[in-house]
Amino acid sequence: MIRGDKQYIWQAEDWPLWRYDLAALSAPLSSVSRAQGLLLGRLADVGMSLRDQASLAALTEDVVKTSEIEGKVLDLQSVRSSIARRMGVDIGAVAPVDRHVDGVVDMVLDATSRSAEPLTTQRLLGWHAALFPTGYSGMNRIRVGQWRDDAEGPMQVVSGPVHRRTVHYEAPPSSSLQTEVTRFLAWANQPTPEPTLIKAGLAHLWFVTLHPFDDGNGRIARAVGDLFLARADLSPQRFYSLSAQIQRERKDYYDVLEATQKGSMEVTAWLAWFLGTLERAVASAQGTLDGVLAKARFWQRWASTPFNERQIRLLNRLLDGFEGKLTSSKWAKIAGCSPDTALRDITELLSLGVLRKLPEGGRSTSYEMAQ
Repeated sequence: MIRGDKQYIWQAEDWPLWRYDLAALSAPLSSVSRAQGLLLGRLADVGMSLRDQASLAALTEDVVKTSEIEGKVLDLQSVRSSIARRMGVDIGAVAPVDRHVDGVVDMVLDATSRSAEPLTTQRLLGWHAALFPTGYSGMNRIRVGQWRDDAEGPMQVVSGPVHRRTVHYEAPPSSSLQTEVTRFLAWANQPTPEPTLIKAGLAHLWFVTLHPFDDGNGRIARAVGDLFLARADLSPQRFYSLSAQIQRERKDYYDVLEATQKGSMEVTAWLAWFLGTLERAVASAQGTLDGVLAKARFWQRWASTPFNERQIRLLNRLLDGFEGKLTSSKWAKIAGCSPDTALRDITELLSLGVLRKLPEGGRSTSYEMAQ
């Protein structure tokens, strides 16, 4: 709780006049730019179809991981199918529609594919409404598409058991939100002196510090950051996922965020962490691109082989990164066929040399790609 002292960054006398040491950030800025150049250079040498596949993979990871950071688990195939439909990319079998998945996808795609358009109150409220199509967060009714009203007390980020809560952060009171959001949006939509990547990091920090909604603030803050990253890239297509990297470094993210929100307006440490995480996200995208290219090479190699629809679907699942081990029972479940049909499909692929059997046998027999 606030006890009259200036505990949080928004209580600083010079709020929100961000300060940072640009000289100290010059090295990480250069490193990020170099990593982006290497990735975009590789993408320039592949066709539009493979660029679309790389973007699909990056966006799928982004949607899944931005939700996972908040403890929300989305079905990977539903996410991929939802994005593919909107991109017009053919991925074969289409997963059932899930309005919660579609809502996150709509927000991420709106932020990145329309990044050049102004960030407005209407857009932010629309993103929030898309995240909570039922009007509930879990079992709790929340104000959807509206700023929070603090009717049940101040907005706090807490952890620990109910009887021993740790307050990590308390947001500005709801009575000041209209003024605060208006000031943030004016800065967001006007030319400002910050380098574009610095502005992306500040936008993420500023929005999540305002915490203007009952729920979903982290996901929307990352979408805001993605919008500014897309502006920096001068491209509506995304080929890397900052959210995925943040999820991999989740503890560090919360630690540096809490330290920054309890500090002064000097935010060099936050920006250094943001740029370092961004560089690692871009480097990780090289592995994603490797997978897209490997998948393309696979289908080129086997282009003359008449696989059935079930085999194509499962091979694509394997090529996209199958979680766990592939067994005949999993094949039957995913393909919607009998165990005997699944075993015939697998046996044919074994004889062709497309799949190989893993060493353990008996009832635990499992399979993987041969190449």
